[in-house]
Amino acid sequence: MKTEQIYRIFREESTGISIDSRTVTKGQIFFALCGQNHNGNIYAGNALANGASWSIIDDPGYESENTILVDDCLSELQALATFHRKAIKSMVLAITGTNGKTTTKELISSVLATKYRVHHTKGNLNNEIGVPLTILSAPEDTEIMVIEMGANHIGEIKNLCKIAMPDFGMITNIGTAHIEGFGSAEGVLRAKSELYEYLGKSNGVAFYNDKDAVLTERILKTVNRAVPFSNPAGIDLRIEQLSSDLNLKLRVNYHQKVFDISSMLFGSYNIENIRAAMAVGVFLGVDIEKAVDAVQSYRPGNNRSEIKETGRNTLVCDSYNANPTSMLHAIGSFSGLKGRDKVLILGDMLELGEKSEEEHQRVLELVNSLDFDKVYLVGPRFHKAAKGTGYMSFPDIESISAYFRENILENKLVLIKGSRRMTLEKLYELM
Repeated sequence: MKTEQIYRIFREESTGISIDSRTVTKGQIFFALCGQNHNGNIYAGNALANGASWSIIDDPGYESENTILVDDCLSELQALATFHRKAIKSMVLAITGTNGKTTTKELISSVLATKYRVHHTKGNLNNEIGVPLTILSAPEDTEIMVIEMGANHIGEIKNLCKIAMPDFGMITNIGTAHIEGFGSAEGVLRAKSELYEYLGKSNGVAFYNDKDAVLTERILKTVNRAVPFSNPAGIDLRIEQLSSDLNLKLRVNYHQKVFDISSMLFGSYNIENIRAAMAVGVFLGVDIEKAVDAVQSYRPGNNRSEIKETGRNTLVCDSYNANPTSMLHAIGSFSGLKGRDKVLILGDMLELGEKSEEEHQRVLELVNSLDFDKVYLVGPRFHKAAKGTGYMSFPDIESISAYFRENILENKLVLIKGSRRMTLEKLYELM
């Protein structure tokens, strides 16, 4: 009964949901979420004082006027999201995978927006809190939600599927990331495949990259309604790279029509993300010409395959995240570019557990086999792996920043890539 009561307030009286008492706005419902290092119940009164209409709490010691006591605030937030998902009757497409989730989500949303009212995950709000918040922020007239699902342990995707109840799903790829939480590459596959298992049981539709043998085998064993990128609607969809320029240039062949795309994305690895977006669009009835225009107009942001001109140098900013698979792909694509002297600035890859030293060494083996003007490494893991290589390495962002203040790069093409916590974006202003 509590969830129904809260949902009635949410639909009829509130202006939205907040989980931060400092930024809550008038009329929002505040959820007092608790974590390892904080107790949200403490801030329930502050939220009300700052304009919240109600505070949802799970500690009776903080009950007051306009609070609602529940067993667990996070579980209640998730249940409320499922209520909303059912109430607005929107289709839901879920996306997970090791690499490319966010770019693929944004490309798909851009393509589908030419035909549907689309609501999608903002940024990377893709966990047990972010997915409910995404669903609860969907307008009532939403026709399709594109939900990004992240995970760093077994069972997380399964739980997110229970909340979002996807009609469609996609795993972009399986690579080496979050090994600390999954234990092995097989653990990553098992975790991500929980999306396929949900779609198999619910008779949903799964889109898949039929060039990926591992995912193809897994999906055909698990899902009845499987749609390959290469033939999403009974007609072959072919996409090929035209050149190794900084901006990815492609040719699309579909139904006896040919389109050339000059995208704003960097890297041949983004071809599969574009194939995914085009396949979903075609399957869901988007006109192919509108899909092509949407892909061509898409501008990446948030330091994901983002190209920036600084006046002194051209930067390929890919510093939002990094794991061995994405690092190797980015370096490989970057090395194939023609033109100016190419410089690498690479930051540590995190959450690799006992594989960390091996994976950092593997990256440096690839770097050593290619031709770069300069290579700079940042972080204790690369700093250790760099011994004996001759590459300049720095223990942290502060030390490399100090170096570049004194040693200015000019007329270079620079790839900057590392895990988010390395904060490599601080280097942009020095370039």
